[in-house]
Amino acid sequence: MAVLAIARMGHPILRQIARPVDNIADADIQRLIADMHETLADSGGVGLAAPQVHASVRLFLYSVPQARSEGEDDPALPVQVIINPEITPVDDEQVLQMEGCLSIPGLRGEVPRYRRVRYKGLDQHGQVVEGVATGFRAHVMQHEMDHLDGILYPMRMTDLTRLGFDTEMIRYGARA
Repeated sequence: MAVLAIARMGHPILRQIARPVDNIADADIQRLIADMHETLADSGGVGLAAPQVHASVRLFLYSVPQARSEGEDDPALPVQVIINPEITPVDDEQVLQMEGCLSIPGLRGEVPRYRRVRYKGLDQHGQVVEGVATGFRAHVMQHEMDHLDGILYPMRMTDLTRLGFDTEMIRYGARA
């Protein structure tokens, strides 16, 4: 396993629509997943999409740390893998939440996301994973899904005055 370099905003791979994974059992895909686990752990982030590590395929990893869990409907989760994901909103309710991104280091911004989404995809063993995600989990899954479609969170922001450097946003009391 290896810690992979993370593409930063401005790199063309982050603006591409990633291609589906055809063979989950392929050694290169399994190595990519293992390397992404190590890279995510090293970064301290909560999610990582394959395009962020220069692989234009439709897969991402995400977790819900205990501190971000919103209770029974949004439990803490260890790192999960979802391949060829499909995500659709359950209803029209959206919430604003501050986001950061490993590909946009040092900045954060307030982004509207659906509060509840239905998801379906495959895990690293090719087993179907599906369900409804709520709260922080739904937010992270939508953020990572955007990476697979060539979208970075500032493109989703509705108020650019809510974009700033981490240190300043924390210092001056922006919602975390």
